[in-house]
Amino acid sequence: MSDREDSGVDLHHIAREAMLRYGFEPTFPFQLLREVKALKEVTTFGKDLRDLRSLLWSSIDNADSLDLDQIEYCAKGPAGEIDVKVAIADVDLFVPKDSRADEHAAGNGNSVYTGIETFPMLPQHLSEDLSSLKAGVLRVAVVVEFAVMKDGSIRQGDIYRAIVENKAKLVYEEVGAWLEDKGPAPVIFEQIPGLSEQIRLQDEAAVRLKAFRLEQGALELESLETKAIKENDAVVALVLPQENKAQYLIENFMIAANRTVMDFLFKAGVPVIQRIVRVPKNWKGMVELAATFHESLPPEPDARSLAKFLIKRKLADAVRFPDLSLAVVKLMGPGEYEMLEPGKPPVGHFGLAISDYTHATAPNRRYVDVIIQRLLKAALAGSQCPYSVQELTQHAQWCSDRDKASKKVERFMRKVEAAVLMTGRIGEIFDGIVTGASDKGTYVRLMDPPVEGKVVRGAERMYVGEKVRVQLRDLDPREGHIDLARVRS
Repeated sequence: MSDREDSGVDLHHIAREAMLRYGFEPTFPFQLLREVKALKEVTTFGKDLRDLRSLLWSSIDNADSLDLDQIEYCAKGPAGEIDVKVAIADVDLFVPKDSRADEHAAGNGNSVYTGIETFPMLPQHLSEDLSSLKAGVLRVAVVVEFAVMKDGSIRQGDIYRAIVENKAKLVYEEVGAWLEDKGPAPVIFEQIPGLSEQIRLQDEAAVRLKAFRLEQGALELESLETKAIKENDAVVALVLPQENKAQYLIENFMIAANRTVMDFLFKAGVPVIQRIVRVPKNWKGMVELAATFHESLPPEPDARSLAKFLIKRKLADAVRFPDLSLAVVKLMGPGEYEMLEPGKPPVGHFGLAISDYTHATAPNRRYVDVIIQRLLKAALAGSQCPYSVQELTQHAQWCSDRDKASKKVERFMRKVEAAVLMTGRIGEIFDGIVTGASDKGTYVRLMDPPVEGKVVRGAERMYVGEKVRVQLRDLDPREGHIDLARVRS
């Protein structure tokens, strides 16, 4: 395709075609939208709900996110611990089991984020309004409590339903820059007394949690997933987002909350869906990968040894570390959902170095979280489990499939965005790093812009991690193809 033939590329159309190709329904049926439109705000609250609306709750999310799943609050404990409350949106309140909205959400399994367009799991009137923990409105939530001890370990606490009110919708970039002394305090801190101190306390708890998890062998990896910068729906740049302290804060709180939920349901004696990453079957590949850096790993899988190797490599070569991270992820295998019967030992999550884990904190965006919420509410009410073991097994398998499929859609669209960005640059020469070299092909990631292409000429004797110079030879934005040729110096 010529580098001038870019005017006919409709990214929204390509995104919707990709959704259909991988088995998703990109639009909501009319009857479902009509059903959801008739839903009203909850304005009366039962006496069984705890009243926590006076607490200084806040959320931290992306600037454009409206489907807010959780809000947080912290308080200092008497023995140096930090007591954390995570309130999770009660999506089940508006999406009853077997309703049209439930069936559609179950079919897609999760929201899909293509960069160009977001395909939400639930209609926006639900996820961005009625069930969103947006600022300034009263909401019903499922509250998960845990205490972060001085050493970073957690003491799992109570779970209950409550009335809450988000006092402030904060943004990752603004809070992260402030916590890292790279930017001013968010303006809203001046408007709400005590909010800055509240976020500082949350950060202190998160720092403890992260340090403890890393000591236990949790893997700290970096992603090569680019984010498109758009102007009037046109891709003008690609960036590799860097996680900041605000994102680490939420990440560590959600891991602790999910572990608390898993522990609660395990003790309640009900079947549950666990989120797992199995012990790597190809540990030999991990050992061989480490050997290419003149490092050694033990012959049997060991998360702590792998974590220490990764920390060492990040300090030694930050530029190549994202590519090493990707290689480790591929060797480790994907995350999956699996049903766990009462009394059976959990499989665990190798990447997080924990044995008790589920997904419960994003019910507006993931269907497994809706299922877990129903299990929690049934256990709290002392009522019968709403799912049979067979149903949970089927849901776990299907949601695993949808999780993998959504990643394929998102990965494909990143390639499309990259190819669109490179339009008009055929013939130019770029510095890059070899990211893959096998019988399936040799791939190079350009340093700037951070796009990946296939080497179609001169790929002989290339090795992963090698710095090379390549020329852009051809493009097909509709298929996300970028063809490169090695330039010999």
